[in-house]
Amino acid sequence: MIPDRIVVFAKEPVPGRVKTRMTPPLSPEEAAGLYAAMLADVLEVTARFAEGHGLEAVLAVDPPGACGDLARLAPSTFSVSAQRGPDLSARMAWAIGEAAAAGCDRVLVRGSDSPALEPSALDAALAALGECDLCVCPDLDGGYSLIGLRRPAAGLFEHPMSTGRVLDDTLENAHRVGLRTRVLSPRFDLDTAEDLVHLAGARSEDRTGGCRRTLAYLDEHALWPTD
Repeated sequence: MIPDRIVVFAKEPVPGRVKTRMTPPLSPEEAAGLYAAMLADVLEVTARFAEGHGLEAVLAVDPPGACGDLARLAPSTFSVSAQRGPDLSARMAWAIGEAAAAGCDRVLVRGSDSPALEPSALDAALAALGECDLCVCPDLDGGYSLIGLRRPAAGLFEHPMSTGRVLDDTLENAHRVGLRTRVLSPRFDLDTAEDLVHLAGARSEDRTGGCRRTLAYLDEHALWPTD
């Protein structure tokens, strides 16, 4: 039996290439260090979730030349592959299509910007795919931090990916091709320095989803917003 799959999209944590919307107030080096901590947390939680549910865990890397370095950072249960396609839309479509071609009945795709995404959200997404074709976990800026599909859908991601309408556009495309959809409870990504306020609030309520490295990095470098 072919296991279902969870794919983590990640970038090489190089200053000036990651978390650029956090600079300033963070320096490029601080932003890259924070992203590396976020990615480590995401991989740890995802590996544990995959093992508990019998899923195949895949790390999809950009740029392709960073596969070796990130493979050494990822838990050993991950397989590592390069993202394929000219833009994020094409890369997500390829990852989902490749999983379907391998025989997976369900595939979850998550980014590396949501280290506070609780395992319960992953549970909810996997369960939702027992009753629908597509599920999404919205974030607060109009996008989503997690998407799940039972099958590829032509044109699903054929829309701009860096706008406040990413979620709406994806759902509109899904409805157009007849997919049954479910929107899960919203969470938050860490895209800007202002988003750290949401993480601080989640920490005060013990809702950080196990992102211990992210919290420790912010504490150590005193990067929390002060107003």
